[in-house]
Amino acid sequence: MLNRRRMLQGVATGAAMSLSLPSNRLFASPAQSGTTPKRIIFFMQNQGFDPATCIPEGMKRSGSLAKAKLPEPISALEPYKERLHIINGLHGVHTSPSHSAFFGALGGYRGSDGVPPSASTIDYELSKVLPQTLLPHLCIGMDSIENMTSKPTIATLSATGAGQPIFMHSNPNHLYQMLYGGISTGDIRLQHEARSNVMNQIEKLAATKGQSLPSTDQQRYGQFVQGFKDVNGLRDRLDTVADHLRQFAPEVDSRYANPEFETDWHDILLDLGISALTSGITNTLTIGSGRGEIFGAWKGLGVEQQGHNLGHMDQPGNPIWVKIRQYNSRMLVRIMEALEGVPEGSGTMMDNTLIVYTSNNADKQHTSGTNWPVMLLGNFDGSFKTGCFTQLDGKRPINALYTTLLRAAGVSVDHFNMNEKLARKFDTGSGPVKELLV
Repeated sequence: MLNRRRMLQGVATGAAMSLSLPSNRLFASPAQSGTTPKRIIFFMQNQGFDPATCIPEGMKRSGSLAKAKLPEPISALEPYKERLHIINGLHGVHTSPSHSAFFGALGGYRGSDGVPPSASTIDYELSKVLPQTLLPHLCIGMDSIENMTSKPTIATLSATGAGQPIFMHSNPNHLYQMLYGGISTGDIRLQHEARSNVMNQIEKLAATKGQSLPSTDQQRYGQFVQGFKDVNGLRDRLDTVADHLRQFAPEVDSRYANPEFETDWHDILLDLGISALTSGITNTLTIGSGRGEIFGAWKGLGVEQQGHNLGHMDQPGNPIWVKIRQYNSRMLVRIMEALEGVPEGSGTMMDNTLIVYTSNNADKQHTSGTNWPVMLLGNFDGSFKTGCFTQLDGKRPINALYTTLLRAAGVSVDHFNMNEKLARKFDTGSGPVKELLV
């Protein structure tokens, strides 16, 4: 259980690490930034992503998906094959994933349970170079009701730098209040105002008391103070665009306060994430199904097994994993349909979006990371090939994929989070994975 002090520290630190608020713009758009308002979504499923659950039967070589039939676990994506790119043969052996690579999954470095991040992660780096928004980066985490209630914020996947984690939001009531409390009514409005008043008082009190601390503690304490300032600043900024936000705020229903299953909250969290994208609040969304750890529950799908045991089950042909992967695929479809429904430029928001679906645990539980399957959906304004399967030789790391994402976002780097020594050992190439780009 979290005590009050740890809870407040989590709120402050999480805000400080994720709310690098732009001073001169609220929403990314061509008129404001002069560039295409690209956006990216990372969907990380725990317990591994077995390639047999996504590669069409009989496909051994790279080729088109046009005449292939997608496996049952991702069958919901069949109508969207022309937007899909399945990638097999990247590796992450240097991340030592085992139960999970934790921050190393998106960071491309060694990660482990309880070990702080050693560098920033790709989602944060992209949030810095994409057209800036009011909330540059939003992270949501899905788990069992018990875990989401007792630990409404947790940091295991994303980071702004060494020792600087970004917290995921797991309680949809808290997230709704943060994003839409200013336009709500009734009890939600009262809770929002009460919470806002508390945050303002804490900021003032913290700023005053921090001056009396020893100089060695003032810098760390200052991070907490800045965190509360950022939370309060975000609330004020959201209030200034209330009329705009009303068009996108999801309807609050009984599932918020009285979920029957954890999947009720999973669905709500996804709706909130989608609304943050379609409203323009953010252009970088990270979803952690299982929250980067070895737990997770899907009782709402009829899956009674939960937690670590799920990772010890073979995924291909397993009805439990078929249900979980199909559920994920339906979530991906919901994201695409929502973005497809919003005009942008000469097309829609989905035309300028890329969804990256993979696992924080490579191909399976207790893995060495020798194979790290990935699915891409969308083409990021024409940057990525779609409607195809690419089989790589296993000699390039997930870092090379992240280098490719940066290149598509306009940043040219040879390696991501790899010095020359590591690159010589774990990467046979340099720069982006050319097979993925148009």
